[in-house]
Amino acid sequence: MNDGGMNDGLRLESVRRAFRQGKDTLEVLCGADLDIRAGEIVALVGPSGAGKSTLLHIAGLLEKPDAGEVRLAGQAAGGLSERERTRLRRLHLGFVYQYHHLLPEFSAVENVILPQMIAGTARSKARDRAMDLLGRMGLAERAGHRPGQLSGGEQQRVAICRALANAPRVLLADEPTGNLDPHTADGVFLELVALVKGSGVAALIATHNPELASRMDRVVRLQDGLLV
Repeated sequence: MNDGGMNDGLRLESVRRAFRQGKDTLEVLCGADLDIRAGEIVALVGPSGAGKSTLLHIAGLLEKPDAGEVRLAGQAAGGLSERERTRLRRLHLGFVYQYHHLLPEFSAVENVILPQMIAGTARSKARDRAMDLLGRMGLAERAGHRPGQLSGGEQQRVAICRALANAPRVLLADEPTGNLDPHTADGVFLELVALVKGSGVAALIATHNPELASRMDRVVRLQDGLLV
C-alpha cells in the first residue's frame, strides 16, 4: 500500500497525546507531524520531559495516540487490532534503546539470530544474516562471546545488529549512545549510520548530543508538543 501522500518509511499525522495528572491534563503531543523516508536519518531532540519517549512509543506502535495517525511502511495503524499492530511492528520496526537489553545467556550471534527465528527464518539463514551484520560492525571475531564478555560499545553494536536483523523499514533509537563514553559513542554512531544507510532504513534517533544530531540528515525538535 503506497500512494501519493504515503511512503515506505514512517509518517506521523497530527498526533496528539495527553496524560491525566490528578485533576490536570498534561498535553505532551499537540498535533505532531513527521515524515521520514527510506534511507533518511532524522535526529529527534528536545529537553528532558518534552515527550520524546512518548513520541517514539507511538511511532513504534507500542502506545496509541489520542488522535492522529501513524503510517508505517505505507499502512495506517489506527484502525488495526492489537494483534495486527504487533504483526506490523514485527515486520517493519527495529528498536535500539539506551541500554542494550541483550539476553545474557546467549552469545552475540545468538542474540541476532533469535529475532529472525521468531519471525520464521530458518536457523542457517538467520545465522548467515547475523554474521553478515556483525561483520559489518566489526564484531565477527566476537560473535561467540556473551554480552558479559563484551565492552559497552560492543554490546550496543550487537543491539543495533539485532534491531536490523529482520530488515525493518523503520529503525527507532532512544539515546542509543547515551551510556557510552564520547569516543566509543562516536564510533558506534558512525557504524550505526553506515549500517542504516546501507540498509535503506528510515531512522528516527532521539539524542541529547547536539554534535551527533548535527551529523544526521536533519534535526527535528519536540517543542510545546509539536515537531519543529
